[in-house]
Amino acid sequence: MFSQALIERLSNAHLVTICTGAGVSAESGVATFRAKDGIWSKFKPEELANVDAFLANPQMVWEWYQSRREVILNARPNPGHLAIAELEQLVPRVSVITQNIDGLHTIAGSSEVIELHGNLRRNFCQSCLKHYDDVALLTERQVQQCECGGQIRPDVVWFGELLPVEAIELAERRAFESNIFLVVGTSSVVWPAAGLPLLALEAGAYVVEINPEPTPLTRHVHESIRERSAKAMPELVRSLREKMVEWESL
Repeated sequence: MFSQALIERLSNAHLVTICTGAGVSAESGVATFRAKDGIWSKFKPEELANVDAFLANPQMVWEWYQSRREVILNARPNPGHLAIAELEQLVPRVSVITQNIDGLHTIAGSSEVIELHGNLRRNFCQSCLKHYDDVALLTERQVQQCECGGQIRPDVVWFGELLPVEAIELAERRAFESNIFLVVGTSSVVWPAAGLPLLALEAGAYVVEINPEPTPLTRHVHESIRERSAKAMPELVRSLREKMVEWESL
């Protein structure tokens, strides 16, 4: 499945950066956004995932996100998440950049997770920006008010909002620093995340795409693997372990 060139580069890498998208979490039962049966096939983004919609009807938007939280709270890391975390045992540094908002990479054990689009397990006040991380809010059916009088909303990036500056700056830094840059389970159409592998290429990283379908990134990468994350990532970790055992026996 993977080339020997990739395995050898991995075995000598100092930093591996993995950029993940909705396809990684899909196998944990978290629906993707752009698939035929994905979230946006049932709802229009402009109706729910923006500030104006929340201010106009906070209860409706809150209820919709609470239904998403029910799915996420019941989801568990799949073999793809676990293999990404396991890679830290074999490579000096691993950084995960994710567009997902479910927190499953952290639960799986990845130590550096850069969340570009926020995390649905957190909340903050739309007015004063105070954070509310009380887990009881994750199952609360009624939208809550902050002590300042503002509405409490999910800590996710909505359409029309900027990505967290610290997150995108750190993600860009990891792209420049990486020896290997893996792009896993993403359609590579959402910017600025879609630009990170191109930054890594410019900086000299070996870039590999793992996705069941071709994407706009496919023609740019060194290798493109047509496979699901939950199958490919464990296989990649297994191949790397075998290579390291082989070297130790010499």
